[in-house]
Amino acid sequence: MATASSSSRASGASAAPTARIRNIGILAHIDAGKTTTTERVLFYSGVISRIGEVHDGAAFTDWMEQEQERGISITAASTTFGWRDHQVNLIDTPGHVDFTVEVERSLRVLDGAIVVIDAVAGVQPQTETVWRQADRYGVPRLAFVNKCDREGADVAAVLEGMAARLDVRAALLQLPYAPDDTLVGVIDLLRGRLRVWDDASMGMSFEDRPVPAELAGEVAAARDRLLEAVAEADEAFLDAYLAGSFGEADVVAALRRATLARRLVPTLVGAAYRNQGVHDLLDAVVDLLPSPADLSAVAGRHPETGEVVTRRATDEGPLAALAFKIMPLGEVDSEASRSGAQLTYLRVYSGRLRVGQSVLNATKGRLEQIGRLVRMHANHREEVVELGAGHIGAIVGVRTATTGDTLCDPTAPILLDTIQFPSPVIGVAIEADSEAGQARLDAALARLAEEDPSFRVRVDPDSLQTVISGMGELHLEVLVDRLRREHGVDVRVGQPRVAYRETVTARAEAEKVHPRLGPAVGFGHVKLLVEPSARGAGYTFEEQALGAVPRRYLPAVAAGVGEAVDRGVLAGYPMTDLRVTLVGGSEHPVDSSDSGYKFAGFQAFVEAARHASPTLLEPVMDVEVITPDSFVGDVIGDLHARRGKITGIASRHGVQTVASLVPLAAMFGYATDLRSRTQGRATYSMQFRSYAEVPHGIRDELVSAGRRYQAR
Repeated sequence: MATASSSSRASGASAAPTARIRNIGILAHIDAGKTTTTERVLFYSGVISRIGEVHDGAAFTDWMEQEQERGISITAASTTFGWRDHQVNLIDTPGHVDFTVEVERSLRVLDGAIVVIDAVAGVQPQTETVWRQADRYGVPRLAFVNKCDREGADVAAVLEGMAARLDVRAALLQLPYAPDDTLVGVIDLLRGRLRVWDDASMGMSFEDRPVPAELAGEVAAARDRLLEAVAEADEAFLDAYLAGSFGEADVVAALRRATLARRLVPTLVGAAYRNQGVHDLLDAVVDLLPSPADLSAVAGRHPETGEVVTRRATDEGPLAALAFKIMPLGEVDSEASRSGAQLTYLRVYSGRLRVGQSVLNATKGRLEQIGRLVRMHANHREEVVELGAGHIGAIVGVRTATTGDTLCDPTAPILLDTIQFPSPVIGVAIEADSEAGQARLDAALARLAEEDPSFRVRVDPDSLQTVISGMGELHLEVLVDRLRREHGVDVRVGQPRVAYRETVTARAEAEKVHPRLGPAVGFGHVKLLVEPSARGAGYTFEEQALGAVPRRYLPAVAAGVGEAVDRGVLAGYPMTDLRVTLVGGSEHPVDSSDSGYKFAGFQAFVEAARHASPTLLEPVMDVEVITPDSFVGDVIGDLHARRGKITGIASRHGVQTVASLVPLAAMFGYATDLRSRTQGRATYSMQFRSYAEVPHGIRDELVSAGRRYQAR
């Protein structure tokens, strides 16, 4: 009987060559078994000596107190391990939609990913979300169909769901072997063997056996489908396939090329909780996913000239690295909790980052000295002296870097593309429970907003209340809990409210001359064009009338416009999806001032926006309800009553899956209502889809309410 240590397991060298590095993430819908899979990966690779279970709050990568109490992943956790003489840098990401920012920032720096799919539930809403995110970053993927030991597991249905909902072609590499509906092992279609894992060794040992004779025909047919898929996806393999002159190595090489080109998704099967299939998954990571050396040179821009510059993944090139996450050092080291020091997680794309090195933060235009470098293992740190090209690690102590910053060689500056994050959809008012605690609350909120780019803090200009916004109720609940535990701030929190936005639907111009009003407020004159932009584009400010307003006053104009954008012109909500262009203005030779141009910018924007047919936007959610057949009518009727639009209904094993688009404003209290309507037998998931215009009747009510509130 073979074991992981004798056949597959390898120590992870601290400085693996670039070609032997794999930077991967594990992605999934919540409860698909993602962290359970990660736990087995770390056990079989020797990082941990015993398996901890998610439901016990003992998983290695779920180290936060909130994760252990809730049994879910909240933050992306990184670690490093060795497998077959390769170094694998792994990031385990949250599966809950409220923490999708962790997936976004992780995918920005990863080269490959494993998407875990529940064999019973199939492709789920968050599966689609993480798949779209991976598509956006061009990340090659493997799929792992997990929980094949469960009643109702259906690999064929999962493949159909991948084709229909993810628009991909899955290359099935294995079949589950489950005589008498009990998963015994998996059949390797390429190598023609049955692999059975030993329960007594927690799956550390396994035995390869011949394929059972009664399955020979089914296995041969599945193998033919696999080879045909590879031949269709890889022209170099097609001729050999048609001639029948190829070996196992030829198929693996072709499958790897097709995977890197994202023409196929190699799909494996297993049951991580039962310790089955994870060894083969790790072998596939090494065999099929890319190293940093396989990828195209990373492109960026010179911070001063704007010229496009590139960097290849070589240790000999100039340093180029991207900070993708920051975290207070106190979160992983209680002794450092009062120092204010932070961990800056980064990916090195080119060159070497060394202790003692002076680097340029090209985003901030500041030099930084590297004091300490570490490789992270969840919340444990391993000190290293350098990180080479392709490596992922963290800097200890650099305090000015934030998420998305580029660190580079001062003599060869480069600005890498930053990371785009979603806008918050829900907010609550928050205040310290005492006047003395307000300063500590403000400082703690600012720190949390630096860590989490999907978390926003603003002061309502009319009520002067502090409003925090995030991706969902759980997101805000966790952040409030962190305020109390980590920062020692007791707070009062209001009721959740929808993060409405305002926008414009037409073009309009306005011109304002602000006269000098004394020594404090001087002259300013601007002319602005306000027009709509694409949904999701946010707010942009541009200058078209070059020289009309002196360049030294442009920041003041932008500040005035930005302040007006934050206040809105209809009901006091921030504005989005619009472009503001400075098209004219003038200067007074004596009386011009920053304050004058700021006031002029503010007033011109308000007038133009009010004439540009402003309207309200509301967040619309993807809502998927899984219900027994007998309740589907009530479920659909209730969704319609909530202004929902049904986008699909699928039936499987006496259960209906109802997909819909529903405004977030109509979803408060839905969990309780759904339990009542279905006797507790239905479940649902919800995630943000996009902003859409509010219907006229509801918009008028919201505008009236906003104006009454502002008038108080």
